[in-house]
Amino acid sequence: MSYPGVFSKVSVAGDENPFGYRTCAIRPFREITRLNRTNVHSTYMETIVISPHMIDISDERLAAIKAKVHAYDWGHLPDAGGWSAGVGIDDLKRLIAYWRDIYDWRVVERRLNALPNFTIDIEGERLHFVHVKGNGSKPPILLLHGWPGSYLEFERLIWPLAADGHDVVVPSLPGFAFSNPITGIIGPRRAAALMHSLMSRLFDRRRYIVQGGDWGAHIASWMAHLQPDALLGFHINMAYIFAEDAAPTTEEEEEWFARRNSNLDREGAYSQEQETRPQTLGVAMADSPVGAAAWIMEKFGMWADLPRTADGTPDIWSKFSEEQLLTNIMLYVAPSAMVTATWIYRGKRLEGSDHFPAGTRIRVPTGVAAFPDPVFLPPPRSLLEKTYDIVHWTDMESGGHFAALEEPDLMLADLRAFIATVSGANS
Repeated sequence: MSYPGVFSKVSVAGDENPFGYRTCAIRPFREITRLNRTNVHSTYMETIVISPHMIDISDERLAAIKAKVHAYDWGHLPDAGGWSAGVGIDDLKRLIAYWRDIYDWRVVERRLNALPNFTIDIEGERLHFVHVKGNGSKPPILLLHGWPGSYLEFERLIWPLAADGHDVVVPSLPGFAFSNPITGIIGPRRAAALMHSLMSRLFDRRRYIVQGGDWGAHIASWMAHLQPDALLGFHINMAYIFAEDAAPTTEEEEEWFARRNSNLDREGAYSQEQETRPQTLGVAMADSPVGAAAWIMEKFGMWADLPRTADGTPDIWSKFSEEQLLTNIMLYVAPSAMVTATWIYRGKRLEGSDHFPAGTRIRVPTGVAAFPDPVFLPPPRSLLEKTYDIVHWTDMESGGHFAALEEPDLMLADLRAFIATVSGANS
């Protein structure tokens, strides 16, 4: 069994699983031509290994996590003011009680393994991805998550998109979940190159569509900048990267920048810490499941589109269940990815990839789903059009930062509408 039309040679053996893949490693080859130092073309064969991946956290690891959850001493944690000062302690206690008394990772693990999971090594980095095959009648789609989310944000989009005819690829970003360990710090620009390499290995030169939020949107934007001919279009639900000279010129744009800066002053300390001192933070996060849960839970409470009381306390349980939150948290804690997942912030700083060079104009057709994110406010369309070729824009009625998880039906409908727009333009 091979990925059709991608590889010149394939060596496989073993029984097929229900998803049409072999249960052993797939070892295809691809012919590569490049210039050597004397400017003479040379050709070599690249070995590409795609391995089915079974999620199986060891009993010892699960027992260690559970013991630390049980041992957490709440008596040493004073309350500085509920959600106004960070994570709400009462809500955190509710989550940890569920983790301690009810949550069953093995049940969750069986559900995760019902998806076709794979790993591939690209440039020395191990990447995990889900690949659900459509019938090939529609272009492939790459779905990219961010921090502190996971590939499971897209769980309710995968099968409908595959039923539409798309091959759907959902990776864990480098350093996240099972794309771990990594060889060093990877920023969004290099992550964009790795994601394109993944798609080119799966689909050769076939053009594809990308959807992303948070870091996924940042990476998708860099993919459009670096590999414009590879993308049919990209659809984002967060847009915070512009050309360096894309300055505000209208009152609406200036007001947006002022509100954005105010929000980041209030909510951006986590980013500054992860960008400048990830090592120190990692010491605490690596060995405290409850600490990791608090660090992540706070973002779901503050960034999602949730009902709030008069003092700003979010009703986190109106949108998320304990099971949902803990499964997302466990995708950081169980595979020891809590630390490496934060390195993308440091990578952005080292790369200088928080903006495009002055004069940049992204010519790949761009779609924007402007969800009412309470922290990362959607920019005015006029501001984005200074950098991007906006061909589709929807002001969404509800849904926050974790849009595909919070409002999967709205996200799916808008993504389908964008796909129809760019597919019609290229027919």
